[in-house]
Amino acid sequence: MSWNPLLDAHVPIGDAVDAIETVIVPRARDLGGFEVRRALPAPRRQMVGPFIFFDQMGPAEFLTGQGIDVRPHPHIGLATVTYLYKGRLHHRDSLGTDQWIEPGAVNWMVAGNGVTHSERTDGEARRAPLSMFGIQTWVALPEQLEEAPASFEHTPASALPLLEAEGKQVRLILGDAWGTSAPVSTTSEMFYVDAKLEPGAAIPLPDNHEDRGAYVLDGSVEVAGQVFEAGRMMVFRPGDRLSLRAGPQGARLMLLGGATMAGPRHIWWNFVATSKDRIEAAKEAWRAGDWAHGRFRLPPGDDREFTPLPAR
Repeated sequence: MSWNPLLDAHVPIGDAVDAIETVIVPRARDLGGFEVRRALPAPRRQMVGPFIFFDQMGPAEFLTGQGIDVRPHPHIGLATVTYLYKGRLHHRDSLGTDQWIEPGAVNWMVAGNGVTHSERTDGEARRAPLSMFGIQTWVALPEQLEEAPASFEHTPASALPLLEAEGKQVRLILGDAWGTSAPVSTTSEMFYVDAKLEPGAAIPLPDNHEDRGAYVLDGSVEVAGQVFEAGRMMVFRPGDRLSLRAGPQGARLMLLGGATMAGPRHIWWNFVATSKDRIEAAKEAWRAGDWAHGRFRLPPGDDREFTPLPAR
């Protein structure tokens, strides 16, 4: 989503924590009563596996008649997934998709060469107070998929694997981990996991992925002798066998990672690409505004406005 500002996150390095490569402390910004915390990209960590953008949205409370209005805007070179814990968002895109995002479900949109979408709390969602809390991520595409056609896939929460044992409730959102695979199509090797831990419960990091990270949403966890509170992302060294243990109040985590990409990415506004030329071409196509014949279309049913190209 393009409504999130670029945040210059500070990235301290944990002293004497051999197993933890980097600790990212996102900076928060209040967008009119709606707080956003950005963990990726960060100055010393552009990606964790293929994950190149990671925002915590909320928690926020909207009064009746209020909500979120993300106007139609473009993407290239990435896939998006907005995962909600509370609330609901109305997704429309230039492929003709008209789909609500609800807690635990996955809307997986692959931008490829170009897609336009909007996300709003509209209609019935504004006729009563609304709570909103979730994580929004972008996954960088392999170079061979950057010029592929856009696609969209919706998977309800009931179709995602749910693992429950020893004080753990774990939903696999994308990819594979612990011998289980999510049914969502993916563009490269990855894992993305919603984990809820009771006090003292421990969860091992998947050992079949090169790059691994964890973001603490609620409570605290102990790993490698260090305690990490909510609002921290830890990135771990490849190959180490580690477990994260919940503190006395339990913990809610998002685990993520996968194979590292073959080189860094250029990021500008909502565009991700392996070359600056691809970014410049997308900028010119959006600036031209030829919705009928150009590279980008506006979403059917939400085509009366759009987000202008930034001046920067």
